[in-house]
Amino acid sequence: MKLVILLVLIAVFASLAAGLYFLSKDNQGSPRMLNALKVRVGLSVLLITLLVVSYFAGWLGQPPPA
Repeated sequence: MKLVILLVLIAVFASLAAGLYFLSKDNQGSPRMLNALKVRVGLSVLLITLLVVSYFAGWLGQPPPA
């Protein structure tokens, strides 16, 4: 599960970088920056959901005391 969370986090940063690139290089009125923002928001919601579910399922958190 930690690997999935890490991959989603990397995808969020990649979408952020793509949005920045589209902001600086595209012509005005191009929908690519808006699409990158939509993807980033969706991935962020997915990431938060995965973190909450993983924590309450016991997949993340502190290990049990020895």
